[in-house]
Amino acid sequence: MSAAQSLATPTRWSQLGADRTGVWGSFQGSGAEPYDTMVDHARLGFACSCPSRQTPCKHALALLLLWVRGQIADTVAPSHIEAWMQRRGAASSRAAAAADNEAGELSGGGNATGKPDATDGSGATLDGAVIGDEQPAPPTPPPDPDRNTARDDRVARMHAGLAELDRWLDDRIRTGLADPSLARYATWDQLAARLVDAQAGSLANRVRRLAGLVGASPDWHDDVLAELGMLHLLAQAGRRIGALPDSLADAVATTVGWQVRQADVIAGVPDTDEWLIAGRSDVREDRIEVRRHWLRGVNSGRWALALSFAAYQQSLDTSLPVGSSLRADLHRYPGPALRALVGTRYHDPVDHPSVAAQFAASACSIADGCAEVGVMVAAEPWLDRVPVTVHARLARAGQAWALADSTGSMPILDLGTRAFDAGVAMLLAVSGGKPVDLTVEWTPHGVVPLSIHLPDRTVDIGPRANTSFVSAA
Repeated sequence: MSAAQSLATPTRWSQLGADRTGVWGSFQGSGAEPYDTMVDHARLGFACSCPSRQTPCKHALALLLLWVRGQIADTVAPSHIEAWMQRRGAASSRAAAAADNEAGELSGGGNATGKPDATDGSGATLDGAVIGDEQPAPPTPPPDPDRNTARDDRVARMHAGLAELDRWLDDRIRTGLADPSLARYATWDQLAARLVDAQAGSLANRVRRLAGLVGASPDWHDDVLAELGMLHLLAQAGRRIGALPDSLADAVATTVGWQVRQADVIAGVPDTDEWLIAGRSDVREDRIEVRRHWLRGVNSGRWALALSFAAYQQSLDTSLPVGSSLRADLHRYPGPALRALVGTRYHDPVDHPSVAAQFAASACSIADGCAEVGVMVAAEPWLDRVPVTVHARLARAGQAWALADSTGSMPILDLGTRAFDAGVAMLLAVSGGKPVDLTVEWTPHGVVPLSIHLPDRTVDIGPRANTSFVSAA
């Protein structure tokens, strides 16, 4: 229903109409052709040309929302709508007649001709129909030719893989984190390989990253235990997707590793806004470079994540310059996840003084920034990177750096690389120790500064990709 709410706007529909039995209209989605939607509210039925497998689809629900709000005027049904209604009426009449005949046969002691049925004295008619309390078993439905057996097999493999992951986690907790096998990368890599086979590739990546935490710091036991707990949460949630609310179930499925086709994402309703390109961050995962662009809607205030990937001799996306704004359609992945695909762009990214003012307007205090992060993490506890724009200054806390203001502080994550040192040095040089507006990437272990928003420009200080690996960064 939440997906239908955003569609229930008359301006997004054409050829709207209603009469005493039905309501209809055409919704222009992201495709070239509009979706023709018809709802029979008298006999409870619908038809829509969209590819959704939901029953009813969100377009039908949105149409009903408009109708019950009185936002659709009564009019004469077009010929194709009238023909559809007549077919439904005829089918309904045939079904009602068949039901009346069946009721008369079973309860009236007669058959369709009105004559008594001949019985053999045992309560069953000679043609095999049962008259007593016991009813014959319903026939086995024929196999569905449209059923996706490959998808069923994948779900079964994923469930088996998640069950194996839970058993592996039980063994780890029983033997303790002092088990010497945890220090061997093969221990984690073998589990990750089994998860890949079980179609849970995203969890396999988490397991491999977890291997790097063992022995990495004096308090690595706490970090590993927390991540083991997160894996257990996802394994349990993944095995109970059918019982979860739709939005949460979608988020769990994609986090576990269920791949969503880009065509299906693009087919969804776009989130159209003026998007501030607030920050950029590069990271290397295995042999792939990943670039994250964080975008924030000027009108909605919602964050979105645009990802790009590059393998050997490939280039990362450079079409979203940090500090600019872009009016575009964003198509979000299922669930409350931040990830989205950039669709139609209504103009090229622009950088002018009004954009800097919009960045300043979106900045908040440290306390409010923590609250904003908390809301997103509460919706998806497994998120390990969340963006926020704050107004703060660089501060020193012993040997560590932090962002601080009068409401609190955020520790800066020490990446232990020259890129980290350069980022902190750039932040110190640009700010001069004074408060500035900056976008950071929150992680469970600290924040990573991405960009500094000045009145006349934005300085990109986010972690850079390995330029010897990627031809264009």
